[in-house]
Amino acid sequence: MNPRLSKLWTVQELADFLDVPARTIYAWRSQGYGPKGKKVGRHVRFDPAEVESWFDGLTDEVA
Repeated sequence: MNPRLSKLWTVQELADFLDVPARTIYAWRSQGYGPKGKKVGRHVRFDPAEVESWFDGLTDEVA
């Protein structure tokens, strides 16, 4: 199966994966941070491959 056709993640599924509250995902989106999501009607969905790419690009530094 084409990876682009895999199941898209909801905000809650992304939040669970990253172990952060869903409201953090919404805050990140409003700040232009985090993996790119796509609007599907009123809903935001995330491509797991895009999440992986975003995550791999993060630095290991801790503030």
